[in-house]
Amino acid sequence: MTHIRFSVLAIALCSLTLSVPLQAKKTEVQTYQTTTVSVPTVYAGNSEISLSLEQIMSDPDWLGRQPENAHWSFDSQKVYYQRKQAGYQQRDWFARPLSATDNGSEVALSQLHQLGSSERVFNADRTLQAYVFEGDIFVRNALTAELTQVTRDNEAQFEPSFLADGRLSYREGWTWYAEDLASGKRSELVSLKTEDKPKAPAKPAGYLAQEQHKLIEFVALQQSNAQQRFSAQAQLQQQNDSIAPDAFYLGKGLQVVAASLSPLADYMLVSVRKEGKRNDKDIMPNYITANGDIAAEKVRARVNDVTPEPQRIVLLNLLDGSSTELSYTSMPGYNEDVLAEVKAENAKARGEKYKSEKIIRNIGLMNDWYWRQGPIRWHASGQQVALMLQAQDNKDRWIATVDLKNKTLVPQHRLHDTAWVNYAFNDFGWLNNSDSLYYLSEETGYSHLYVKPLKGKAKKLTSGTFEVSEPMLSSQDDYIYFRANMAHPGNYEVYRVVLATGKTEQLTQLGGSTSFTLSPDEQKLLLQFSTNLLPTELYVADAKPGAEVKRLTDTISAEFKQLPLRAPQIVAVPSSHGKQPVFAKVYLPDNYQAGDKRRAVVFNHGAGYLQNSDLGWSGYFREFLFHNLLAQQGYVVMDMDYRASAGYGRDWRTAIYRRMGTPEIEDLADGVNWMVNNANVDRKRIGTYGGSYGGFMTFMALFTQPDLFQAGAALRPVSDWAYYNHAYTSNILNTPAIDPIAYQRSSPIYFTQGLTKPLLINAPMVDDNVFFQDVVRLVQRLIEQENINFETAIYPVEPHGFRQPSSWLDEYRRIYKLFEQHL
Repeated sequence: MTHIRFSVLAIALCSLTLSVPLQAKKTEVQTYQTTTVSVPTVYAGNSEISLSLEQIMSDPDWLGRQPENAHWSFDSQKVYYQRKQAGYQQRDWFARPLSATDNGSEVALSQLHQLGSSERVFNADRTLQAYVFEGDIFVRNALTAELTQVTRDNEAQFEPSFLADGRLSYREGWTWYAEDLASGKRSELVSLKTEDKPKAPAKPAGYLAQEQHKLIEFVALQQSNAQQRFSAQAQLQQQNDSIAPDAFYLGKGLQVVAASLSPLADYMLVSVRKEGKRNDKDIMPNYITANGDIAAEKVRARVNDVTPEPQRIVLLNLLDGSSTELSYTSMPGYNEDVLAEVKAENAKARGEKYKSEKIIRNIGLMNDWYWRQGPIRWHASGQQVALMLQAQDNKDRWIATVDLKNKTLVPQHRLHDTAWVNYAFNDFGWLNNSDSLYYLSEETGYSHLYVKPLKGKAKKLTSGTFEVSEPMLSSQDDYIYFRANMAHPGNYEVYRVVLATGKTEQLTQLGGSTSFTLSPDEQKLLLQFSTNLLPTELYVADAKPGAEVKRLTDTISAEFKQLPLRAPQIVAVPSSHGKQPVFAKVYLPDNYQAGDKRRAVVFNHGAGYLQNSDLGWSGYFREFLFHNLLAQQGYVVMDMDYRASAGYGRDWRTAIYRRMGTPEIEDLADGVNWMVNNANVDRKRIGTYGGSYGGFMTFMALFTQPDLFQAGAALRPVSDWAYYNHAYTSNILNTPAIDPIAYQRSSPIYFTQGLTKPLLINAPMVDDNVFFQDVVRLVQRLIEQENINFETAIYPVEPHGFRQPSSWLDEYRRIYKLFEQHL
């Protein structure tokens, strides 16, 4: 395979020209020059090929079926990855030795248990690796390559972990076991029961029962025998070490949120809350079923209907059987009325006056949407444990340690955000060889890496107007590896910070989007790299600056390589509402400045907090090809990372707090102005479209700024945020009960009277993310307003992400027709 140096990649970016960031005292504020960043064409392509919707929307297997779920072999000498079967959803595993010259070979089903896992764990000296395969536990000796199957049954075991004494622990249900790998002896360590603790048989209450025990000797004897049996069993349990320890009974009607065992197997932290109950009205009708009936599918609750249950953190002493609930009162701000201003504004709108008072906030374990580590982290020594907590009002995140002697929480860090704490950038853990924590925090406006000794001040390891993610600590505390977009917001590379000096070293310079996995021997990096024109492939490099990069896979189809595709230019659109520009992809047709003014389309990406105007391969690959098709036909296409998009820091993310649909549309207006002034675009011939959050934005643009676009297509769109889910929506808009102003300000259904331009609404009917009900309610409102400017297409078998090529094709034929007719 091709060997390439970082600086001369055939698929690299041209040089980036950006101004020096301005540093603020407390927060980091970025300014950029309005400059263009281009990616040259990767493949020669055939200029005679014309893209077609039929090809673009067909089964994506034709692109080449790129590698997925890649991970290292135990000895760091090969890489395993999955690849989709052509025409089927099943995946096959492939083994690619580093010394090979092709994509590697398929792994037989009989050998899959040998592959290990990306979730492997190591013992203290890293000679043993444990992992899960199909619910069973395996252990590999890295020195001898010997593989041992620890469990083989029909129960599911998971979360393997090596204890400080060398035994292997794992969980089965809510019961933890320890396995002595030398002897094969298995011991139960702890079992959690969501039941009330059994009590000694008591005499029934009531007059008749008491008289029965007095008058009938047999009844009294049975009662006495039962009490004696219960007492004898308790004494046996207490005095005989050969018997498994008694279970911990957490209480009836509770559910375990998370639990974590100390490496010394002497303590356990458990989070519990009241068991949630489903609402029978949380259903979705499915009209196309195998038996011809209408099925009522169970779906998630709406934000309006959710009241999260508070969590209790319980410390279990496995040596003496005691349990202690840990109080949150040591957390700074645990009783602050953080929503006082919001409540006062809403009270004033009702003609009332709000009086702020101290309020005990609901607190529980952090729920990050991206991490794998979990919110409870034990030090390898077992002497310390840290946990990450969050307030359920989404305004605070705490890192706390536990004073095991005094059974109290000790605050180590508080991250407060007046908007909402991010559901990313919450990685944290312990250094291996000291009582210091490392963690990510957005406190200066960008996600950065910190180290904090338990009894000292935090030290900031990275600094600048970029975002740090995916930190990975080396086993000897030499380095923390991470991913960041230092050079340009859309260019992600791999770096490491030297913990002894605080120096940051750049390890890759590939010029697109790069993620990494450190090899088990910590000498190499497995890289997942892509550009706007190159889907993700696998590469390898030594884990050091300036190392050579070797490409491991080439799975892109010959058919794809023949397409005359052009990469979009990445432009920094000046903002009329702030110093930071709006980064956007722009697809320009040939000779776009010549002749008449051009038609244009603005695409709105979904997910809200997502970055699409970066330099990597997009999950919106169909849209990428569609935009190339439009450019071939003379359109200018713009794809903006509007405010709320990922990759640009905290202030960009939270600009939509309590006013979704306002900053984003302001940014679209700036994009329109840029195209008119720089790309020969006719202001009266611009359309817009997008799905999910992008469909919501299409609604808001056409409803609130009717002169901005001449037509729009809203796909699987949100029309009323009170009907969306709690986990996402309550961050940005609080809850309808507390902040109805935010919901009315942000929901398109309140602005439908503004529609004066053609609108296409495309709605999947079995969408369990954005319910079909969103479209139904908004359409009915338009009908009642006697609006004739819309049409609706429904897709009876489709969920939020379409599955059928015929549905994709129908949807985009309608979008294309809309633009052709009205632009």
